[in-house]
Amino acid sequence: MTFSRLPVFSSKMPVAAKVWTLLGLSLVGIFLFQQCFTIIPPGYRGISVTLGSVDRHFRREGFSLKMPFIEEIVRVPIKQITVSGKAACFSSDLQTVQVDFQALYRIPENKVVELFQKYQGDPYQSLLEPRIQESLKEESANYRAEDLVKNREAVKRNVMEKVSHKVDGLLVVQDIPIANIDLSDDLEHAIEQKQIKEQEALAKRYELDKAKKDAEITLVNAEAEAKAVQIKGQALKSSPQVIELDIVKKWNGVSPTTVVVGKGGGNIMLPLR
Repeated sequence: MTFSRLPVFSSKMPVAAKVWTLLGLSLVGIFLFQQCFTIIPPGYRGISVTLGSVDRHFRREGFSLKMPFIEEIVRVPIKQITVSGKAACFSSDLQTVQVDFQALYRIPENKVVELFQKYQGDPYQSLLEPRIQESLKEESANYRAEDLVKNREAVKRNVMEKVSHKVDGLLVVQDIPIANIDLSDDLEHAIEQKQIKEQEALAKRYELDKAKKDAEITLVNAEAEAKAVQIKGQALKSSPQVIELDIVKKWNGVSPTTVVVGKGGGNIMLPLR
C-alpha cells in the first residue's frame, strides 16, 4: 500500500507532508500502546484506580495491563524506608530537649490498598511522623533532662511500642534509633560540673575508706603484737627454763670468755682466762 492510497493522504499532498503525517500517526500509536500497560518495579506493588474507584486487589511487580486513559496504576513501596526527623520535647524538669531520630519502617503487602484509601500522600508524613512526635513528647516528660540522655535505649523501646500500637498494623515499625539528644549549652555545662563534683566526692570517699582500712589494719597488728608479748611474758613467768632453752638455741658452740657477776646495777664482768 502506498501513501496515496491511505484515506488520510491525498494524491496532491507533498511528500514531506505525507512523511510528517505518518510520523505523527506513529507517535500517536506508540502513545496509545504505552497507555495499555505499565511496569511495576521490584519492591513495589501497584494499586489500580479506575475513574476514582480503587481495586481491592493490588498488582504485583512486573508487566501489568491497564485500560488507557481511564485507569491509573499507583506504585506503592513495600521495602524498608528510612527517614530522619527531629522532635522538640520537654523533660520532667521543664528543660527543652531536641531529639534527633530515624524511623525505619515498611508497608505490609496486605495493607497497601487500605493505607492508600485511608491516608493521602506519603504515609510517613500523614501517619507515622505525627505519632512518633507525640510518643517522644510523652516519653520525654517522664525523665529529667540528664536522665533522658542516660536512658536513651529505654526511651527508644517505649516509643517503638507506643508507635506500633498507634499505627494499628498499617505500617511495620522496625526501629526508631535515637541518634542524638541535644540539651541547652547552660544545662550541659551544669551537668558537666555536677559530674565533676560527684567524681571528686567519690575520690574523697575512697581516700577516707582507704585511711579507715589502714587504721583498722594498724590496730589489728598492734593488738596482735601486744597479745603475742603478753603470751610470751606469761610463758616466761610460768617456765623460766624457757630462757635457758632459748640461750641454748642461740649458742654458736664457742665458750664464753667473760662472766657477769652480781645483781642489779652492780654487775661486774670477770674474765674466765
